[in-house]
Amino acid sequence: MIAQAMQRLGIAAPQEVRGICQLTGGVSSDIWRIDLAGRSICAKRALPTLKVAALWQAPLSRNQFEYDWYRTVAPKFAHAMPAMLGRDKPSGIFFMTFLDPGHYPVWKQLLLNGQVDGTTASMVGQTLGAIHAFTAGDAAVAARFQSDQEFFSLRIEPYLLATAQRHPDLADTLNRIAQTTHTTRLALVHGDVSPKNILCGPEHPLFLDAECAWYGDPAFDLAFCLNHLLLKAVFMRQHAAALLDSFVTLYQAYLQLVNWEDRAAIEARCARLLPALFLARVDGKSPVEYLTDPHHKDTVRRLARSCLQAPHDSLASILRLITTELTS
Repeated sequence: MIAQAMQRLGIAAPQEVRGICQLTGGVSSDIWRIDLAGRSICAKRALPTLKVAALWQAPLSRNQFEYDWYRTVAPKFAHAMPAMLGRDKPSGIFFMTFLDPGHYPVWKQLLLNGQVDGTTASMVGQTLGAIHAFTAGDAAVAARFQSDQEFFSLRIEPYLLATAQRHPDLADTLNRIAQTTHTTRLALVHGDVSPKNILCGPEHPLFLDAECAWYGDPAFDLAFCLNHLLLKAVFMRQHAAALLDSFVTLYQAYLQLVNWEDRAAIEARCARLLPALFLARVDGKSPVEYLTDPHHKDTVRRLARSCLQAPHDSLASILRLITTELTS
C-alpha cells in the first residue's frame, strides 16, 4: 500500500524502498518511517477510532485538512515544519520529510527531562502568533478549512463536553466555553500545539500533527500549548518555577504578534478556555499519561475548578493562582 502510493505520487519506485517501520506513540494516526536509497521519509494515515481508553471516533477527512494546513502555512513558514512530499487520495496517506530526532528532539521529552529553556518557549509563542497573523481574516483560507465537524469530534466533544459530563455543576460554564470556541472564526488554527508535536530544531521550533486544523479561534492554540506547561509544572514541582516562567514567556511573545483583534479580547478567551483544558486532561477523553498520582490529579481539579467557578480575564491572574499553589 505505501509503496504503491509513493509510486503513484512519483516519490519513489517500489524497488527503491529499503525498509518500512511503523512508528509508535501516536493515538490518532498510523505513521511510518520509510528508508529509501540515501534518505528517509515519513508517511501518515488517519485512524477512524483513536487509540485511547474511551470511545473516540473522528472523520478520516482530517488527514486532508492536516496536509492542507502544511501547504497553506509553508509559503512563509517552511522553516517551521517538515516539507510535504505529496498526498495520495486513494490510500489517504501523505508523505513528508523525516527529521532525525538526534537533531530535532521533541520539546515534550526535553521538558520532562528537566531541560526547561525559555528561549524555546519564546520562539514557539512568536511562531504561533506569526502563523495566526498570516492567516487571520483570509477569506480564501477560511473557505478551505470548513472543518467544523472534524474539530468538534477531535477537540470540542472529547475535551470540553466530555469533561462537562464528569462535572455537572460546571456543565453550563464548560458548555458556554465550548460554544464560544466553536463559533469564533478569526484565523487558521493548528489544533494540537503541544510539546509532543513541537521539535526543537537547531535554529527554530518545528510544528507537527496539524490534523485538527480548522479556521476558528486562535485562542485555542495558545491555551492548548500553555496548558501543557501548567500540567508539567504540577507533575514536576522541582521545575515548576522554570515552567511557569516559560508560560509567561510564551504567552507574552505570542500576544505581541496579535494584530487581528484587541489583545485583551483574545487573552480573555484564552484565560477562560485554559482551565477547561486543564481539567480536561484529567477528566476528559484524553487524560495526560504522566499524571498518574491521585494527588497530582486532585491538584489539577482543584485549581481548574477554582478558575472555572470564578473566571479570570487575564493569564497573569491565573498564573498567580497556580504559582501560589505550586511554589509555596
